[in-house]
Formats: sequence, structure tokens, C-alpha cells
Amino acid sequence: MLRYTVNRVLLMIPTLLGVAVLIFFMLRIVPGDIVEVKLRGDGGSVSQETIEAERQRLGLDKPWHVQFADWMVGVVTLDLGNSMWTERPVVEEMALRLELSLEVAILATIFAVLIAVPLGTIAALFRDTWIDYLMRIITIGGISIPSFWFGMLIMLGLLSAFNWLPPITFTPIYEDPVANLTQLIWPALSVGYRYCAVAARMIRSSLLEVLNEDYIRTARAKGVFERLVISRHALRNALLPAITVIGLEFTFLIGGLVVTEQVFNLNGIGQLFVQSVARNDFTLIQGMVMLIAAFYVFVNLLIDLLYAVFDPRIRYG
Repeated sequence: MLRYTVNRVLLMIPTLLGVAVLIFFMLRIVPGDIVEVKLRGDGGSVSQETIEAERQRLGLDKPWHVQFADWMVGVVTLDLGNSMWTERPVVEEMALRLELSLEVAILATIFAVLIAVPLGTIAALFRDTWIDYLMRIITIGGISIPSFWFGMLIMLGLLSAFNWLPPITFTPIYEDPVANLTQLIWPALSVGYRYCAVAARMIRSSLLEVLNEDYIRTARAKGVFERLVISRHALRNALLPAITVIGLEFTFLIGGLVVTEQVFNLNGIGQLFVQSVARNDFTLIQGMVMLIAAFYVFVNLLIDLLYAVFDPRIRYG
């Protein structure tokens, strides 16, 4: 198991370095100049000398290979530089918003897993009955309804039924758990519904396939209790593809909830990403892409390790 883990960790390094190289050169190809946006964005009259001086101060006048070398050294040393717009460290800018986005993603994942596993299992066990049809309607609704629109329905429902809306000021959970959950439980539910629907359908399909395997029929023929057949044999193997879906959906929630954050007035990673792109803030965009890429490779590592836990053949192979 240790060798398996070390091999997976070593595979993360070239992946992240490849992302760092691609994002650097792709941003330099895209047209736009942050200095122009920063100094002339509001129609202000700024001399060309001032523009050139600002470009020199930000290091944008350096040749590409010099900027690339500085960027790669920063990636290796975990120094992502300063934002070209706010001039604050990129790590600090992301840390201010990561806590909020990460908590929403964790809450949505907990909600999705707690609902999707029993929902998908029940739908598979009662295949082609009214229970299965009801589960299909629920899951299809979750996949079809956009998360931001479902969030708007939640907001309107709270306002019309209780004349109340969630607070707009973010409170860390370690300071006031009640105030924190009062604000973040609703966006977590709105995105968790789709999350739950995708995972439940995957569990249902996988479980139906596993229930037709020979080892399931053998376990039943040996007189093993049906509950043990489902929990120990069938569900354990059916969860393997669902783990992949759950992990990928979790990483998507870190930076892909721009519209949902707008609905609930959350200043998370998604909004920061949009702002950095609108401002052509190269260093912040590069840091954001590296953050999300790091989440993807780390979650993929966890998925690989969970695969080895659920399926010993992977560990021994």
C-alpha cells in the first residue's frame, strides 16, 4: 500500500508542472493588458510614460523566458507572487475566499453522500417499481434544474414563508457555528441536490450491474442474509464508480459556483476567478488555476487510495 501511495504522489508532480507551463503561455497569448485596464479602465487620461513605468514596476516589460523562469521558481518554492491588481500576495487573496468555498463544497458533499447512497440503493433494490420511478423523478429533477435557479427558489421560499433571508456577512464556523450554518447551509443544499442526483444515479446503475454478478448469486445460494449480501458484497463494489463521481463533483464545487455565489451573495473562489479574468490579473489567474489543479490531483489521489481500500486487487497488483 505504501508503494502504491508513493507512486501516485510522484505522478502529481509532473501534472502540476505541466499545468503551470500551460497556464503561463496560454495567458500570454490571450489579448489584453492589465495596466491598460487598471489605469484607463474608467476612461482616465494617463500618459504612455506612466503606462510603461507601471508595466516595468509589475515586471511585464521583461522577456517571456525571464517571466517564465520567475514563475516556475515561484511554483516550486510555493511563492505565487502578488496580485497585479491589489498588489497583495496571491496566496493571501485566495485564502480569504477559500474557506467559504471549501466549506460549501464539504457541506454539499456530506448532504449528497448521506442522501445518494440510500436513494440509489433503494432504487436498485426496487427496480421498475413505483419506488424506483419516484427515485428517478427526484434524480432527474436534480440533474435538470440548474443549481443557481434552485438557489433562487430557496431564497424566494424563505422570504415568502418566513419573511427571512440568510445573512450576507460571512462568519467563520469556529467563531459562531450557528451563524455560519445559517448562511452556508442554503447554497450547500442548492448545489448538493444536483450533486446527490448524479451520485444516486451512478450508485443505482452500478448496483444493478453488480447484483447480476456470479459472486452475488453464489453468496445468496450459500444462505447469506440478504442484508449482508447487499452491504458487504454488492454495495462495496458498486461504490467504486460513485467514488469517482463524488470526488470530481467536489473539486468542481471549489471554483465552479460563480452564479450560485452571486445568488447567495458569497464572495468565494468562483467570484474571485471571474474578477481576476476581467482584470487580466495574470498572477492571480495563474495562482487560481494552480489551486484548482492541486485540488483535482489531490482528490484523484484520495480516489485512488479509496479504490485500493475497497478493492484489494488494486493494492496487491
